[in-house]
Amino acid sequence: MPERAAIRAEAARLRAIFEAAGALPVETSVLQPAEVLLDLYGEDIRARAYVTSDALRGEQMLRPDFTVPVVQMHMEHGAEPARYTYSGEVFRRQEEDARRANEYTQVGFEIFERDAPEAADAEVFALFFDILRPLGLRAATGDIGILMAAVAGLRTSDRRKAALLRHIWRPRRFRALIDRFSGRAPMPEARAALLATTDPMAGAGPFIGLRGPDEIAARITALREDAALGPISASEVALIDAILAVRETSDNALENLRDIAVDLPAIQPATERLARRLDELGARGIDITALDFEASYGRTQMEYYDGFVFGFYAAERPDLPPVASGGRYDALTRHLGRGREIPAVGGVIRPGLVLSLGGRA
Repeated sequence: MPERAAIRAEAARLRAIFEAAGALPVETSVLQPAEVLLDLYGEDIRARAYVTSDALRGEQMLRPDFTVPVVQMHMEHGAEPARYTYSGEVFRRQEEDARRANEYTQVGFEIFERDAPEAADAEVFALFFDILRPLGLRAATGDIGILMAAVAGLRTSDRRKAALLRHIWRPRRFRALIDRFSGRAPMPEARAALLATTDPMAGAGPFIGLRGPDEIAARITALREDAALGPISASEVALIDAILAVRETSDNALENLRDIAVDLPAIQPATERLARRLDELGARGIDITALDFEASYGRTQMEYYDGFVFGFYAAERPDLPPVASGGRYDALTRHLGRGREIPAVGGVIRPGLVLSLGGRA
């Protein structure tokens, strides 16, 4: 791994490129309130972040990324439109792969703008593409918004759709829910026994934990209502599977998704957003006939993205994480904006990896 001084110099070079693209340099605190991140991601974030506590400020986390604090800053004080750049260290626990760094430098670029979101997507991607071109990396793209639109269009209950949307970023859990809601998987025996009981609360032992009797009763009622629903149709499940199987060059992926949209009209607006984005990428010199698109890309490590996603990888170094990644996160601005929202897209580059792969310093 390059020396810290070299990484800082490379970070400064990258940040200067983003400043030349109109970005305002900003800084965020290394310690972030854990409450915000827990609210966003639930307790799962604890497995990936370093947590500490403070007698006055409560539970804190070492900064796992920059996007959340930058969005908070913009939603509180930012004018529109806005562009930001930043650099600094982030901290991620790596319990499953000790070879990967748990502390490293990121340099980022974010655009907050209401007009022409597809043009903003293309601008961010093309800028990263040009910066990283000398490294000969493989570019991967996707669009989580297409799968989200497909789920929202299913003919089933809002509760089921909300559960599926909540677990889009957990593919195994998402698949388990699809199988259960479609009748492919049987109801767990313990749940079936519970619902078969006339009064599941009768004879219950002492209540332990945060949930009270009313919450538990409401949950049982919801489970009974769900059990009474008919399954999601096999044809709709097949269409979801067809979307998840799309893995083509971008031009072919678009045609494939347009074919699926004939039978699943709910994805048509998202598919046409993809078409406009590809037009914008082409106008910026990106060859979309050579640009990979994978409909399921970004579902394991990009939890706050809800539209376009991308990453750049060293094909001959599969042991390395992405050199750069990013995407669109409109819903995050709505969540952190307390009712206000603004379309936003951005990405980060790891200057240490750029140097390791023979990039500039």
